[in-house]
Amino acid sequence: MGTIYQGPPSLLQDLKVTVHKSSLVFPSQETEKRTLFLSNIDQVLNFDVETVHFFPSHKDFSPKIVADKLKNTLAKILVPYDFFAGRLKINSETSRLEIDCNAAGAGFVVASSEYTLDEIGDLVYPNPAFAQLVCKTSNFLKPDDQPLCIFQLTSFKCGGFAMGLSINHTTLDGLSFKLFLDNLAALGHNKPLAVTLSHDRHLLASRSPPRVTFPHQELVQLKIPIGQDSNPTVFEATQEDLAFNIFRLTSDDINSLKEKAKAASGDHPNARITGFNVVTAHIWQCKALSCDTGINMDRMSTILYAVDIRPRLNPPLPPSYAGNAVLTAYATAACKELNEGPFARLVEMVSEGARRMTDEYARSVIDWGELYKGFPHGEFLVSSWWRLGFDEVEYPWGRPRYSCPVVYHRKDIILLFPDIKEGGGSNSGVNVLVALPGNEMEKFQSLFHKFLA
Repeated sequence: MGTIYQGPPSLLQDLKVTVHKSSLVFPSQETEKRTLFLSNIDQVLNFDVETVHFFPSHKDFSPKIVADKLKNTLAKILVPYDFFAGRLKINSETSRLEIDCNAAGAGFVVASSEYTLDEIGDLVYPNPAFAQLVCKTSNFLKPDDQPLCIFQLTSFKCGGFAMGLSINHTTLDGLSFKLFLDNLAALGHNKPLAVTLSHDRHLLASRSPPRVTFPHQELVQLKIPIGQDSNPTVFEATQEDLAFNIFRLTSDDINSLKEKAKAASGDHPNARITGFNVVTAHIWQCKALSCDTGINMDRMSTILYAVDIRPRLNPPLPPSYAGNAVLTAYATAACKELNEGPFARLVEMVSEGARRMTDEYARSVIDWGELYKGFPHGEFLVSSWWRLGFDEVEYPWGRPRYSCPVVYHRKDIILLFPDIKEGGGSNSGVNVLVALPGNEMEKFQSLFHKFLA
């Protein structure tokens, strides 16, 4: 039950990527010059998120044909997504970040690798070298001009290719990024947009005056104005040596965790027994109890995880909201309870963290951000890419073989991501990427199997 993913014995350190052409792509039609308001949720996400989408060879779509079609499609989608062709700026009067929708263009890079798609290794195994398949905004054309969106199309010797995207997180969250990919694919098929965007980010503006109506122990205050720090983050990449493993949970493992939670659920009626909740509770046990802090079982552990607030607001946000509409939920418990307590109680605490995110709570978080400026703060964050569905997008050249984030190992972030869907079928299992110092990894691994038994 629960296996350590047997990845390749060694990872390619250099994918031997050569960049052939870099250019800016502009909207195919004239767009309105405007300034786009960024909510307090958007404000703290001024960093790039990099994803890579791998495609096998296609008899009707050589990499060159794909590159040409993708570039033309990008120009079309920059009309409804005009902010992707804009640039971040700081409003001198409010000191807030905003997007100048000035049609300055999105980046487009054509590159090639000396390897075949199969030679670069198991796509599920997070190879830091995959970063070579994405163009960083800070390296693009001119150092003082940083696009908010850059595509890189890298061809492999076999005729397969990778579509690497670097997207500034102020623009979209994971759910709205999936809608962007659906719309990109629709325009590639010469069809109308799959989803019409909701652009009004004032829907998540703070109240006037701001009203913080809850204590927010999941947030920590910054000591400097956000606009003065180009890339602030609570979870910094650690300098210590980290071991990393992928722990695979099959659908049977997840069902076993659900049954374990149900066994004591009568005493914990608020436990919402879902795949995400039981996996998150299991990870919480393992991570908290593997910390190299001796045997202090009274130590409090706080886990953070994202909650989509679109359906939780009153009235709900449109599902097509183009922006960041995810806030951080939390659960806190003593290590003793994590070690000895009924598993259903841990699932209940994870459930309560999400249930806490009502309309008033979410508005209180947004208003807190208006008054104090800050970030989520906890022992570690579970970041789930499990069911975002990036690999389900049907492009003219087919679905990706695999889609994944470019991984930078951090001990305070644990990633959940899907397995490859063989033969186009479904896969309800999940891979858990953990990066920890060696001694903590040994404890985590032991606990991972112990609590599954």
